[in-house]
Amino acid sequence: MSSGASINVLYVDDELHNLNSFKAGFRRVFNVYTAESAMEGRRILETVEDIHVVITDQRMPVMTGIEFLESILPDFPDPIRILLTGYADINAVIDAINRGQVYKYIQKPWMDEDLRINIEKAFEIYSLRKENRELTQQLILANKQLEFLLRQNNL
Repeated sequence: MSSGASINVLYVDDELHNLNSFKAGFRRVFNVYTAESAMEGRRILETVEDIHVVITDQRMPVMTGIEFLESILPDFPDPIRILLTGYADINAVIDAINRGQVYKYIQKPWMDEDLRINIEKAFEIYSLRKENRELTQQLILANKQLEFLLRQNNL
């Protein structure tokens, strides 16, 4: 993917060193936004025009990563979601998929190259979904126009 800098990524984690590590590793490749809490993450989603990929840690105080992803779904359904965790918990994986609509579940510590590739693939899915919505809208409009012309011919 050549246009990585146009990908907006939000990373939510309560551990400052993880946020700094993520920012240091990816700020030259993506537009990186970081938040130390779910509440701060929501504020960023509300203020930044298009967040394409949301990455969150699972184990955070107040709200888990899955709870955060689930809570933003109604207002921000488009970003592709990635869950990071240092713990292998099958119930968390199942919850992530079912409740938070998570695209990928990645264990900490992440490998920069693997995470970069997964972010780029997530953005590709985001872009394809957006294009699909736009094409569907164009098709609906074209169908309405055809129906109108057909009614005009039948008069």
